[in-house]
Amino acid sequence: MLKKNSIVVLFIIAILAMAALPVAAADDVFQVAMIMPSKINDYSFSQSMYEALKVLESTFPEGGFELVYSEDMFNVADAREAIRDYADMGYDLVIAHGSQYGTSLQEIAPDYPETAFAWGNGTEFYGQPNISVYQARAEQGGYVFGQVAAKYTNNGKLGVCGPVESGDAKTYIDGFKNGASEAGSPVSVTYTSSFSDVSLMSAAAQTHMDEGATLLTGTSQSIPGAVSVVKENNGIWMGVQWDTIPLAPENVLVSLVYDWSPILNDIVSNMKEGSFGGRAYDLTFKDGGLKFVWNTENMEIDPELIAMADDLAAKITAGEISPLPAQ
Repeated sequence: MLKKNSIVVLFIIAILAMAALPVAAADDVFQVAMIMPSKINDYSFSQSMYEALKVLESTFPEGGFELVYSEDMFNVADAREAIRDYADMGYDLVIAHGSQYGTSLQEIAPDYPETAFAWGNGTEFYGQPNISVYQARAEQGGYVFGQVAAKYTNNGKLGVCGPVESGDAKTYIDGFKNGASEAGSPVSVTYTSSFSDVSLMSAAAQTHMDEGATLLTGTSQSIPGAVSVVKENNGIWMGVQWDTIPLAPENVLVSLVYDWSPILNDIVSNMKEGSFGGRAYDLTFKDGGLKFVWNTENMEIDPELIAMADDLAAKITAGEISPLPAQ
């Protein structure tokens, strides 16, 4: 039989052991999981959200934010499994950052009413109470870039390297074509039918340059292939989704950067008030989500060109310009 003093000692040890368990700390940590079709350093769509999440992390106290992610989830079945796994593990916010994930979220979200989900580039609003949908109004930046490209090249021939004819890739290209055409520049567009095939993107870029285009633009995680061709041919590139200047500092004129911070801030704010979704967001010039990053450090850029871009963006925000042609 244990002596009274021994029982007291064991009781104290048990209390100390329970205090050491990280149960309380977990409740104070905001946990976010992101599923993306490419890598966090793709100079494109995935990196734009990853960088915005790192900015969001900086607004939390040290140790109060946890970010995990699954890269290269282009396969929808794999992504669906990852989404459900993160929800099972109790993550507060699960971001399905790819248009191909919409159906999966529609199926999974109702099973986890206390989990907030976000989906983009989503163009269809399902209206479920714990799903927020978001999309970049890329046609706004596309129109401005089309006008800028026409002026920069003195109405020279322009080439566009597209992946799949859908989502913000299509709306950006449609806006670019409209802006360039209104300014009087001919535009040649190629879709590779792949978001990730770098070699196809390289071939598309080479064809455009062989046909006389000196300025190219395009979108998706495969654009490093196109940028390398532009660099080899001493051409000019205009980037989309993330800053592509590091890929070719002497050749990238400007990048249209997606800053998802305004949307993320609103989602988190609503979560704190007990609302886990049911909203649709557009990333625009107006909310500061679409931003120009000019390569003024490495290139001599006419200030009038920058002013022109800012003026066009302001007119789009004011409703004075429609970035897409009338239907």
